[in-house]
Amino acid sequence: MEKLPKIALPAIITAVILIVLIAKSAVTVGPGEGGVLFEPLGNGINTEKTYGEGFHIVAPWNDMIIRKVRQQSISDEMNVLSVNGLEVKVNGTIWYEPEFSNLGKLIKTKGEDYERELLDPAINAAARSVVGRYTPEQLYSSKRDVIEQEILDEVTKLLQGQYLTVKRVLVEDVKLPPTIKQAIERKLKQEQESLEYEFRLVTASKEAEKVIIAAKGKAESNRILSASLTDKILQDKGIEATIKLSESENTKVIVIGSGDTGLPLILGNN
Repeated sequence: MEKLPKIALPAIITAVILIVLIAKSAVTVGPGEGGVLFEPLGNGINTEKTYGEGFHIVAPWNDMIIRKVRQQSISDEMNVLSVNGLEVKVNGTIWYEPEFSNLGKLIKTKGEDYERELLDPAINAAARSVVGRYTPEQLYSSKRDVIEQEILDEVTKLLQGQYLTVKRVLVEDVKLPPTIKQAIERKLKQEQESLEYEFRLVTASKEAEKVIIAAKGKAESNRILSASLTDKILQDKGIEATIKLSESENTKVIVIGSGDTGLPLILGNN
């Protein structure tokens, strides 16, 4: 085998070095991600620029730290105390998002694992503060949406100026000791039954009022009618009835002018 020319070996070495440098210098930032440079020969994390999605060429001695910058969520179960000191477990989900333009500052101040260093403590502190204002019954039943908003407000205050934004808090479940849960459920059931009973009483009372009003109306109508029926009117009505009876085909005996009022009397009717 013939020996390589003297210039060939340096050229090969140079080509290999160039390929390695190019491979190390080429960085791709994926969808929904952002990148910041770590410059070991400079000041460490470069906080001035965040690299967006796509292909980038950086100095081979620098490292690109890539993190997700789109909205993300984490779920956790927290042990917290209610207002009366009862321990409850709260299962929740947090939606959060790093500030894209400040990703370098976030990593420089809180590290790459900023969720554990920054987000988790803030959420736990906010949950303890908010849940500690309520009774187990309120936590279990009617205060869920209010608690979510209050936790969100607390977390927002704690993370102000920390380059991390919490978008939403969802309290998925509140776990109480079985005895407390059963007692609350019994109480809620009794309250529901009481409301149903009160509704039936109100309905019955309204129906009774309707009957009384109708009876009073009928009595008043009869009173007015009785007051309007004078002897003269009754005699006229009697005469009209006598004429109609006389025209009937049924056999009957009518005595005209009998009785105290002088009205006709019907003695027979077949």
